[in-house]
Amino acid sequence: MARATYVRTAAKAVIIREDALLAVKFQAPDGIYYTLPGGGQLPGETLAETMVRECLEEIGVRVQPHDILFVREYISDNHEFAEPERCYHQVDFCFRVTILPGEKPGLGSEPDTRQVGIAWLPLAGLAAERFYPRALKPLLQGLAQGTPAVYLGDIN
Repeated sequence: MARATYVRTAAKAVIIREDALLAVKFQAPDGIYYTLPGGGQLPGETLAETMVRECLEEIGVRVQPHDILFVREYISDNHEFAEPERCYHQVDFCFRVTILPGEKPGLGSEPDTRQVGIAWLPLAGLAAERFYPRALKPLLQGLAQGTPAVYLGDIN
């Protein structure tokens, strides 16, 4: 049984334009990696409101959330490379999101720690990128073929 004492909910944005995925770019001591834009839900905030706020903070654009594509859990005690002193359980709701007309993505007003920018990652080459969570890579690539919404369980 995991040691997490609470569950954190988060909204993540899946933004695809011209067969490329908009990702947040991070600089870690061992190199560059990418994730979906988004973050933790605040008390009293709907998931859609969380998505709008987080996209402004991280990628500097106003967005329109649509349907939920994936629900992903992460229980840190169940995965390699987890920080033993930082046990947590997070549920990510990954939304299909569009950027509102006239908006240009870039570094937002409140970027995450180690965030250095954004990148458009071609879906065809996503498997070769250091993108997290890794298990989303084939599912994101499959969106062009109409991959249905999926509960993914506890994945890294």
